Amino acid sequence: MELLPIETIKIDQVKLDKINGTMKAIYRLILYSRQHDDDDLLDIYLAGIHNLQELLSIKNAQMEAQNEIEAKEYLSHLKRSLDFVIEEIILQNDFKTEVQLFQLLRLISPETNSVHPNRYRQTLVQIGIHICPEPTEVPPLVSELFFKIQQIKDPIIRAIYFHHELIRIHPFVDGNGRVTRIAKNWMLMFHLYPPIFINDAAKKKEYISTLSNSFSSLRQKPNEWNIHTENFFSQELDRLITNTETLYESIKSIGLDRETRRQPYNTEN
Repeated sequence: MELLPIETIKIDQVKLDKINGTMKAIYRLILYSRQHDDDDLLDIYLAGIHNLQELLSIKNAQMEAQNEIEAKEYLSHLKRSLDFVIEEIILQNDFKTEVQLFQLLRLISPETNSVHPNRYRQTLVQIGIHICPEPTEVPPLVSELFFKIQQIKDPIIRAIYFHHELIRIHPFVDGNGRVTRIAKNWMLMFHLYPPIFINDAAKKKEYISTLSNSFSSLRQKPNEWNIHTENFFSQELDRLITNTETLYESIKSIGLDRETRRQPYNTEN
């Protein structure tokens, strides 16, 4: 397997601009609006992120677990992973090393890590019709992937590219999707973007289908950008657009509520 060359990536600049425009609007709202105090910046932002994290946890648990017990366990591991990521971000640690990848695996899928502690998979795996790389190929491919993402300046493109390629490598026996999504969101949240999550079963089906088609096209022409890979990047951007707009509305609502409370009570009959 060959990793997708980063120079072939084609991104919808209009969507990127829309995301960054909304994020700037959030910062202007907090910094310049009289409805917000300067000290509100971190608290309001994290409150909005927390709401999205809850959705991320609940939706993924509902869609991936096989029964109620699994869902509770899944949710517990996912929340613990998100708490860890928030602490790392507070400590100014971005996601950029293989050590961090294994840290996430231990938190989010401890049963997988216990089978092969701190090691990549030792068996051949297949995702639908996509045959993943041989086990001997995994370590060099993952190392190359971490090298490549450091060459991508835009954190949004970097996060989506990492997601696409790590799933294609499928370095672990199990837990690849969960680890990859948390890693992607770690990169986004470090740069103050909200996390990306899939909010219903239909979108998840679309997500799986798009990835499968992308992998098939890249297997035939590994160095060429194709419509299916472009669709995956575009769909991820759409999800991020939705979440930035949700974050903006939640922060705006908090400010409006505060302004309402500050207004003097009208005693006129």
